[in-house]
Amino acid sequence: MTNSSLPQPSALYRWTVLLFVSIAMGANYYIYDSINPLERIFIDRLGFSATEFGWLNASYSVAAVATLLIGGIVIDRVGTKKALTLFAGVCLLGALVTAAQGRPETMIAGRTVLGLGAESMIVAATTVLAKWFRGKELSFAFGINLTIARLASVAADNSPTWAKQVFYPEGPAGPPSWRGPLLVAVAAGVLGVLTALVYWTLETRAEGRYHLGKAGEVDKLDFRQMFRFNRSYWYVVGLCFTFYSAIFPFRTFAIDFFTNKILATQGGVQATEAVRILAHQRAGFLNSLLPLSAMFATPLFGLLVDRIGKRALLMIYGSMLLMPVYLLMAYSHISLLLPVSLMGIAFSLIPAVMWPSVAYIVDQSRLGTAYALMTLIQQIGFFLLNLLIGTANDFAGAGLSNAGGYHLGMWIFSLLGFVGLTLAILLRIRETGPLGHGLETITAATAAA
Repeated sequence: MTNSSLPQPSALYRWTVLLFVSIAMGANYYIYDSINPLERIFIDRLGFSATEFGWLNASYSVAAVATLLIGGIVIDRVGTKKALTLFAGVCLLGALVTAAQGRPETMIAGRTVLGLGAESMIVAATTVLAKWFRGKELSFAFGINLTIARLASVAADNSPTWAKQVFYPEGPAGPPSWRGPLLVAVAAGVLGVLTALVYWTLETRAEGRYHLGKAGEVDKLDFRQMFRFNRSYWYVVGLCFTFYSAIFPFRTFAIDFFTNKILATQGGVQATEAVRILAHQRAGFLNSLLPLSAMFATPLFGLLVDRIGKRALLMIYGSMLLMPVYLLMAYSHISLLLPVSLMGIAFSLIPAVMWPSVAYIVDQSRLGTAYALMTLIQQIGFFLLNLLIGTANDFAGAGLSNAGGYHLGMWIFSLLGFVGLTLAILLRIRETGPLGHGLETITAATAAA
């Protein structure tokens, strides 16, 4: 009996697979974002500089670039169930090394290991979903997977609230712990390995019983095709670079900035320890609004684009939203909820508008290279901006006693909005001209017709 004559797995079985794969990927997200609330603790207790803190995520990006260069070779060789478990184990190892010693070089090494495992694990999880949901509810499955993963980011940003005892084991009057929060990330890594093993069991049990789809090809970087993409593609890549470079590196430093911004209105350096803890918790909540808003806004923008087209025009509006938010946070006294909400809207446009646009611009046979190249360039942006903002904060002496020291970094982020606006206008001009690919006109209705 051939595999094609076997019955399809039940919907319950497929959604069970989705649940465990998504939890495993969420553990990966939690480990990555677990350092977001720790910048000031690392600086005050471990003697980190802001530049060294920036290296924690910059080193991750270096490893991610190396992972993209080798593509999906490991996944192709060992299969999805082994690859997912292997990379979950590498993520756990990265979390363990990061928590082992309170020294910059040790933690940077741990984050590098995490980068090697985490990006490959995301590719493996994507391949798993394609295998189980291709021809069925694939888009919805991807949406659920991303929602669960982003919930882990929300949990990491808010960990000073729900894991207060871990941050302050001796109570509010005692010193904050740098290792306790990292051990929570280790626990998340253990959960990731366990859920990956559950998936291994589910796939092994399904083999020979059910007809499973092909995983499809993993995105791989083909250097021979890199310089054959058209100008619209490079405008889209530039927009992804500027938007993601303005958002993700900002999240690295945001909780420390938000905490000191809040404390500046509540006594500054004279604020009590209880007030500092509450400000830290509030800052984590504000930072979590970015992934939280994206969970809801991204599918809504996707529906809007499918209805009206106007993809480049929407990116113009998104760039105009992005430009003022950092300066509003730096110089104004309005509620931080407003600029963070505007940033969340802009953040949602890239996965909803730009990533799907590549499929209209690039031939299907070259999509793997197109997406791999775009992701590689984004990781380069993360690397550069994490280091640049850390260096800017050190140079300007940013901190509670010098809130103005954050302004230089905010100007750098704001300038990315101006770059994004320029690229969006250029994309709009090209796509409304004779060399356009339909980004402004294609809708779900016209595509179906």
